[in-house]
Amino acid sequence: MAMAKLVVTAVLVEGRSKSEVARDYGVSRRWVITMVQRFLAEGEAGLRPRSRRPRSNSRRTAAAVEDEIVELRKRLTEQGLDAGAATIGWHLGQRHGQAPATATIWRVLTRRGFVVPQPHKRPRSSYLRFVAEQPNERWQADITHWALADGTDAEILNIVDDHSRLLVGSVARSTFRAADVVACFHQAAARHGFPAGLLTDNGAVFTGSYRGGGWVALERELVGLGIRLTHSRPYHPQTCGKVERFHQTLKKRLARQPRAATLDELQTQLDTFRAHYNTARPHRALGRGTPQQAFDTRPKAAPTAAPVTVPAHYRVRRDRLDTTGCVTLRHNSRLHHIGLGRRHAGTRVLVLVHDLHIRVLSEDGELLRELTLNPSRDYQPQPKP
Repeated sequence: MAMAKLVVTAVLVEGRSKSEVARDYGVSRRWVITMVQRFLAEGEAGLRPRSRRPRSNSRRTAAAVEDEIVELRKRLTEQGLDAGAATIGWHLGQRHGQAPATATIWRVLTRRGFVVPQPHKRPRSSYLRFVAEQPNERWQADITHWALADGTDAEILNIVDDHSRLLVGSVARSTFRAADVVACFHQAAARHGFPAGLLTDNGAVFTGSYRGGGWVALERELVGLGIRLTHSRPYHPQTCGKVERFHQTLKKRLARQPRAATLDELQTQLDTFRAHYNTARPHRALGRGTPQQAFDTRPKAAPTAAPVTVPAHYRVRRDRLDTTGCVTLRHNSRLHHIGLGRRHAGTRVLVLVHDLHIRVLSEDGELLRELTLNPSRDYQPQPKP
């Protein structure tokens, strides 16, 4: 506005020509003419900056489409289903054969007050993502909690296929024990086949590694089937991110349902949602396809590790070889170091112990060393070739 006053004063008060003023102040002659005309017509109010926004925009989203976007957002949210911009766009495409861009839908939702900025969230680009190449190549399993109508706590075991996101199992119990986890795993495998691997956290029903180094029922069962069992790093749930994210989706759905009074009612809700999630709900990570479609598209993986039969009288523990390629074992309150060679340093192993007879196997079932422990020696060297 200050520049506008200068050029108007130079023309109307000082009597200078518009071309001269434009040249001296480094502006266009057309702009000087416009400012003078506005001043003569409106006074100083005419010199204030004006919006350059066009009076109309032929490409603006129609009000009816915006209303439909808002209606879908509300309905999907009330049903406890995913109501993001991409999902709304998918539903619009199913209705009309075409839909606005995801960014357009996002702007509409933001303008209507449905999106709350959350700048504190960690950017997705900072995560290292991994996806199995085949169905049944890896399953992810985890247990979450849900309260019944009377406030009683229930546990829900969810098992998700890493490649297709297929929900292969969702089971409710008052408390999961080791045998329950094994039974649920076999139920899922009866429907979809055995996976090549299973990924879990370090819960007591999944591993005994952090509780004395022993075995739990699931570990013994999977080793006998030749299925590789791996665990996430302690306090790092992102490794099991797919099943952790599914917990959120499931709870969002359950929160919109009548609160189940019994475990049977909760199980019915889980079974209903499992069918909807697998066959009807479009999944963003699958290009808006369903998990069942992704699971059926590719050949299925199968267990590849050699099955290891562990006699009941054997003591079993999991361990990792140290940097020198040794594993430590306690016998009669004395520590013994068993050498396997530096080439195996860092390898995860199974140690099977029966009195003085010891077998050390890789997680794939390969026998790395078999020996009879010499109780008089702390270090058990490798046999000479």
